[in-house]
Amino acid sequence: MPGPAELQLNRDGNLRHLLTTEGLSRELITSLLDTADGFRSAQGQPVKKVPLLRGKTVVNLFFENSTRTRTTFDIAAHRLSADVVTLDIRTSSASKGETLFDTLKNLEAMQADLFVVRHSAGGAPFFIADRVTPHIAVVNAGDGTHAHPTQALLDLMTIRQHKGDPNNLSVAIVGDLRHSRVARSLIHGLRAMQCPDIRAIAPGTLLPNDLADLGVRTFHRIEEGLSGVDVIVLLRLQKERMIAGLLPSEREFFKLYGMTEDRLRLAKSDAIVMHPGPINRGVEIANEVADGPQAVILNQVTNGIAVRMAVMAMTISTQQADALCRL
Repeated sequence: MPGPAELQLNRDGNLRHLLTTEGLSRELITSLLDTADGFRSAQGQPVKKVPLLRGKTVVNLFFENSTRTRTTFDIAAHRLSADVVTLDIRTSSASKGETLFDTLKNLEAMQADLFVVRHSAGGAPFFIADRVTPHIAVVNAGDGTHAHPTQALLDLMTIRQHKGDPNNLSVAIVGDLRHSRVARSLIHGLRAMQCPDIRAIAPGTLLPNDLADLGVRTFHRIEEGLSGVDVIVLLRLQKERMIAGLLPSEREFFKLYGMTEDRLRLAKSDAIVMHPGPINRGVEIANEVADGPQAVILNQVTNGIAVRMAVMAMTISTQQADALCRL
């Protein structure tokens, strides 16, 4: 299978699919965020729709449960004036044994233009992008523990809005990094944006082994890791992906790593607190922090619509241009 760059980008370096933040350039990410900023500013207008994808069909293929991601992709596609089909996997032919490849080919025959894919198997969106008909774009909405690129982009958008360019910031990611596709994608995005100080804070059992290779500093004590940071990104414990013994208990985790008001004071006074959701109050975050003035969690959700609009608009635009070149 081709590598991420070969699948995601065309010969001119434009985005055909969005599968991972790994390998994306600072320039391309900045272009996506600038486009998302434009869509975000239009969200306050009486008419929120734009006709960019009128006549196009977006198919949401969610093989895993989702609330925020699925809903914001749906809203984003509608605001671009696309027709939207959301496939309920529990009642689809996939539940009867149909393969992913056959499901894909049947949807292609229905003249789809873009697939939004969430799957429990790492690499499923890559598999689809490698085999899809050339004019169809594929966007990864989360695959296993591997990648969640649109979440990383909306996080970068939120950081840029509140704290400016990441190339001057210190960012701490706290919690279950080992099982988090969000953390992996955000780290690659922060590196592309030349963030000079990325920190991972967690017990050793919840840290991946390759963080040093990615230039990430690791801390086992939250008090040390939070010192002087500009941005705090909290992660939930992904118990559905864990094996037994990685964590004593949720209560013990909160005692050692939960974000409380006292711990927040260790960061810079204007630090922001982020979380991809769903949040677990009393596990990774205290109520006072989740509802406090430094939390920008709901702002992340709003930015998710704008980012996903930008990704869909850009990938379909590239696919259209490439199709014209093939004529």
